[in-house]
This record gives sequence, structure tokens and C-alpha cells, in this order.
Amino acid sequence: MSVSIALDWEPTDIGYMPTTQPGLRTLIVGAGEAGRALVRDLRHIDSFGLAPIGFLDDNPTRQVVRRLPVLGTLDDLLAVVTAQRAEVVILAIPGLPWATVRQLATAASRVGASVRHLPSFVAMLQRDVVGTDLRDLQVGSLIGRDEMHVVSPGVAETLRGKRVLITGAGGSIGSELCRQVHGFEPSQLMMLDHDESNLHRLQLELFGEALLDTDDLIVADIRDRERVNQVMRDYRPEIVFHAAALKHLPMLERHPCEGVKSNVKGTENIVQAAIENDVERFVLISTDKAADPTSILGATKQLAELVMKSFDGTSTIVSAVRFGNVLGSRGSLLTILAEQLRNGEAVTVTHPDVTRYFMTIEEAVGLVLEAARMATGGETFVLDMGKPVRIVDLVNSFALHMQRQSVDIRYTGLRPGEKLHEALFSLAERCDPTDHPRIYSTQKAVLADGFGDLLTSLYAAADHNSRTEVWDLLPRLLPNYTCSAGATAMSSVGPYPDDY
Repeated sequence: MSVSIALDWEPTDIGYMPTTQPGLRTLIVGAGEAGRALVRDLRHIDSFGLAPIGFLDDNPTRQVVRRLPVLGTLDDLLAVVTAQRAEVVILAIPGLPWATVRQLATAASRVGASVRHLPSFVAMLQRDVVGTDLRDLQVGSLIGRDEMHVVSPGVAETLRGKRVLITGAGGSIGSELCRQVHGFEPSQLMMLDHDESNLHRLQLELFGEALLDTDDLIVADIRDRERVNQVMRDYRPEIVFHAAALKHLPMLERHPCEGVKSNVKGTENIVQAAIENDVERFVLISTDKAADPTSILGATKQLAELVMKSFDGTSTIVSAVRFGNVLGSRGSLLTILAEQLRNGEAVTVTHPDVTRYFMTIEEAVGLVLEAARMATGGETFVLDMGKPVRIVDLVNSFALHMQRQSVDIRYTGLRPGEKLHEALFSLAERCDPTDHPRIYSTQKAVLADGFGDLLTSLYAAADHNSRTEVWDLLPRLLPNYTCSAGATAMSSVGPYPDDY
């Protein structure tokens, strides 16, 4: 079977198909036996969270199947997904060649739809839901708002035909970036990670084979400045998405030097090499914990933003993106919750009143792609994520999706560096509108006196693995950083020697 999907498309003649069934708008590819059975099941079980709107099928005799229209052929996927605002595409043709699956998935990802293949989908329905099955859930009931698809048509113009490098490509954000960027047909997609196993898994997923013998996979450590320079010099990317980072807050509270080495110095290595090698656009992945930070994670990511902004005004357009908590990413809250509920364990929550901003991994990556399109230099972009959600409320909603009527919650207390409530912008930052109604930005960047010298001293302290010096220097670099009581205690009587 061969599918030919045009790069430029027109909306279909069939008008927008409304649906009264709750759930994500779902297009079924294949109106045969498997597709008909699938629609029957989706209509009877709302908890799957998928609302069928129609079919694609190459058989011209099939016009209406199970009271749903056949909206076009497989070649029409891009046009139909666009016109019908489909959020999920399910491939319900058993034995569909892998090359066709990949081609259809690539087309759907260009307009923000996710694709599932029926065999894996059936297997999924036969087991308990897990965090990575996020698209089966009524996401709005978890995050307190409707999920947004923020990718605009202008993103295609930014990425198509470009050489794109993604650091941290094997991570949850990095791998989703690779999937979506791949769908916009860059001339070359370069995936960089220090973990070869992550790259093996990613190549297998994207291309159906993983021989690890192509130039699109790059094993490198962002801490190694010479290696980073070599990669930029040899591969000459035009757009760089920098997703590589250490991100687990409690770990970095105990190992602050590692946070400095990866999140700050690693970022400087990447952005400096990008500028020296004439990269057009550089986008840094940051976190809402960087706003008035109280943790090493937040402090190092705010420093990464400041380092990035210190290069504003060069020929490279630099920008950053702040995320709230990302659902569906590796190690995210839903993954942990699902495991605890499946095992009959008590669900652990730090505090009964703790709140967080949440977004899906698709929203997060859409925001990154929009940042690449909108940036003019030095901005930090933030998605309007509505109101923060109480973790306890999210736990109870998720438990209902897993058919658990009662949940045993055990409160563990806030850990050193954790906030009760997060903020998207610091008190000193101004929230500015952009040309996207749900995306805001800020350009505020106040550098401490002697910032460059202090940063050099911070790097030296981290290289010597001196936690005490790192904790002493961070407040001098970041006047809005509040060191946690736990970190202050560890700086003098920690469980490890100062130089560990």
C-alpha cells in the first residue's frame, strides 16, 4: 500500500462534523471489520475518552459506516484532520505496512494530532490505564481546563527544509520534540543525547529500525565544551532546541554541583557554540520553578535563562520556554499515580493544599515550536495554563478514571526546595502578550553586579564539587533565590563531606 500525502492541502468539501459524545475528536483510518468494531466499542465506553467523527477508507463503495461518514481516502488524511480538527487518528487496518503507518503518523503530527495503531490500541484496552496513556483520559477534568493545541501554520514555515538539532533527544520532552519536528519535514533532524539506549529507542520509534549507523544520532555530553563545539561545527544546524537537563528537584537539592554543571554550564556550552556556528534560532527548555526559585533546580534553570539572554543581540535569535508540570512525561505524576493505584498502595502527596500548573506533553512541545516561530530575541515564553490545580483533586479525578472509588492518601510533607504554590512569572517580571492569545512572554533580565565573575566562580565551585560554595554563590547571582532550610542545613552538616 502506498500513500501520497501532499505538502500543501485544501480543506475537504465535507463540512465540520459535530459530535455529542464526550472525548477527543477521533478519526478512524479503515472502515472495514476492525474499524467498525472499534467504533462500536468507543461509543459504548465513554471512559476511553475518544469520540469517533468519521472514517478514511480507499474503498469507494463505503460512504457511511455505523452512521459515520467516510470523509476521504488515506491520501486525504492531512486535509481531513485539518478540516475536522481531529485530535486522534487510529489506524484500524490490520497488517498496514510500517512505512505507511510512519507516513500517516508524520502527516497527522504536522497538525497536532496523535496517531495510534490498532493492535497496540487493543492491547491497551485490555489492561489498566497508565500515565503514558494520557490521551485516553478526559484531560480537561485533570488539569482544570481544556487541552490546547497551540501549533500554528507558521511553524511549518519555520521548520520545513531546515537542519534541526535537539539536545536531550531521548528524554520525554526531547523525544516528543523529535516526533513533532520530524512531521514538519526538516532537511535533517539531528538527535543528541548522552545515553545511547535512549537514542536506540527513539530511532526505532521514528524510523521502524534502529541500526544506530546514521548521522542523525549523536552521542555527546553537553558538559563537554569541545565536543559540543565539534558537533555544531560538523553538523551546522540552523535551529537548536535545547532540552537536555537534570530535572528532579530532590536529587538536585542533594547534588547541587551536578545541577550547575548540566543546567547552567551545559546551557552556556550549547548556546555559545550555536552562536559561533551561525545557528539561526536557539530555544531553551526551562521550568516554572525558575520564577523566584526556592530550589537548586529552579535556581539553575533561572541561571540558564539568564545565560541565554546574555547572548541576546547576536545573529542567533535566542529564547526560552517555561513549562508547568508535564503530564505523560517519564517520571511524571500520572505515571507514579497509576503504579501506586494498580499496586493497591497509598498515594503519596506532599501537602493537602499543594497546587501545580499542569500541561500535557503535546501542549508543552507545541509551545516550544511556537517559541521558535515567534521569538525575536531574549524572550521567555509561558503558556496560559489557567488556574493551578490541587494535587489532591487531580489524584481523586485520576482514581475515578481507573475505577477506584476511594483513595488512601498519605501526606509526606513538602521536601526541601519545594513550594506550596508555583508561579509562572517572578515578581520582577512583566507578563506581555504575544500574537498567540494563550501565550505570554517576558524579557526582564536583571544581572547581578559582577555576574560574569560570579558565574565563573560558580563553575569552579561545581567543578571542585563544593556544595557549600555553590550554595553561597547562588544567592549572590540570583537575588530572588531563597535557599531552602534543608539545603542550608546540609551545607554545614550534610550526610556527605563537602567535597564528595
